Amino acid sequence: MTTPGHDVRLSSWDAVRLVAGREVRTKLRSKAFLIATAATLILLIGFALVMKFIGGGSDATVGFAPGNDALAQPLEAVARSLGETIDTREVSEDEGRAQVADESLDALVVGSADSLRVVVKKDIDDSLRNSLNVLASQLALNQEIAELGGDPAQVSAAVADATVQVEPLEEPFPYDGQQLFLGIVAGILIYMSLLLNGQLVAQGVVEEKASRVVELLLSTIRPWQLMLGKVLGIGLVGLIQMVVIGGVGIAAALALDVLTISVSTAVGTVIWLVVWYLLGFLMYSLLFAGLGALVSRQEDVGGVVSPALMFVIVGYVIGISVLPSDPDNAMVEGLSLLPVFAPTVMPMRLAMGGVPTWQAALSVGLVVILIPALVWLAGRIYSNAVMRSGARVKLKDALRSA
Repeated sequence: MTTPGHDVRLSSWDAVRLVAGREVRTKLRSKAFLIATAATLILLIGFALVMKFIGGGSDATVGFAPGNDALAQPLEAVARSLGETIDTREVSEDEGRAQVADESLDALVVGSADSLRVVVKKDIDDSLRNSLNVLASQLALNQEIAELGGDPAQVSAAVADATVQVEPLEEPFPYDGQQLFLGIVAGILIYMSLLLNGQLVAQGVVEEKASRVVELLLSTIRPWQLMLGKVLGIGLVGLIQMVVIGGVGIAAALALDVLTISVSTAVGTVIWLVVWYLLGFLMYSLLFAGLGALVSRQEDVGGVVSPALMFVIVGYVIGISVLPSDPDNAMVEGLSLLPVFAPTVMPMRLAMGGVPTWQAALSVGLVVILIPALVWLAGRIYSNAVMRSGARVKLKDALRSA
C-alpha cells in the first residue's frame, strides 16, 4: 500500500533501465554466454598461434647437387618474380635423394646446366614446376646468347629493365592482405553476433509470453518499455562480448606478429566493429522483438524472424564471397550503403580500407534515421500482439490499433 501523495511510479527510462539491467545480469551469469565467449577466445588465440607457426615459411625447399649450386640464387630470384618463396641448400646427390624420400626436400636438382633434371618423391608442385621451367628457359636462352657471341648477363639485365608503363585514370587503393583478412574476420563476428543475439531477443519475448510472465510485467510497465529494455540489455551483453573478443583477438595477433599492421589501424577496426554491431543489433533486434511477439511457441520463432534474418545472411554471404577477390566491387559498394545490408557489408569494407568518408558517414546516417521508425513499427507490433496467446498473430492484425 502506498502512502497518499507519494508517487512510486517509475519514469519511462527508469523502467527501461530496470528491464535492461535484469537482462544483463541474467545473460552475463548464464553458462551459455560464458562458454561461448571462452570458446571463441580460445579459437582466436589458437588460430593466431597456428598462423604464427605456419606463417612466414617457404613454399618449397630445393636441394642442389654439387656443380649446380650456382643455380640456387637464380631459382630463388625466379620464384620471387612469380610470387613464391623457395629455400635452397647444397647436398650430395645421395644425401639429397634420401631427403627427398623422407620429404625433408621437395625436390633435388641434378644434371648439368644445359640439361637439368629434378628428382621428386612422387610428383612436383605446379608452382615449383613453373619456377624450374622458367629457370630452364633462362639457362637455354643464356646458352644461345653465349654461342652467338653476346653477353648473357647484359641481355638479362636489359630484359629485367624492360617493363610496361601503366597509366591509371584513377589511383587504385593499395589493399593490404592483412586488412583483407581483418575485413573477413569483422564480417564473421558481426554476422554471428546479429544471428545469435538478435534471435535471443525474439526467444526471450516468446518465453515471457508463453509463461505468462509478460502479463505480470505489463501490469506495471508499458509494452514499449519492456521491449526496449530487453533489446538494450541483450545488446549490452553482446557489446561486452564483442569488445572482449575483438580486443583480445587483435591484441593476440599483434603480440604474436601474425598481424604487422599499425596499432592505430587495428584499433580503428575494433571501433568500427563496435559501432556497426550496435547499429546492426539495435536495428534488427527491434524487428526480432516485434516479430517474436506474433507467436507463442519457441518452435515458431525461426519461421517468424526468417524474413528479416535473410537480409543479414544475404549481406554476409555476398560480402564474404565477393570482397576478398574484388574489394572495389560496385555492387557490394552499393549494398553497403543500404541500411538492411550495411551492418554486415560495411564493416568488412572499412576493415579492408579505401572507403570514402562520405560513404561511411552516409551508411551510418541512413541506419540512424531508420532506427526511430523501427522503434515505432516494432513497438506497435509488440504492443498489439504480445498479450495474444495461442495461434500466431497475423502481421496485418498486429499493425492495427488495439
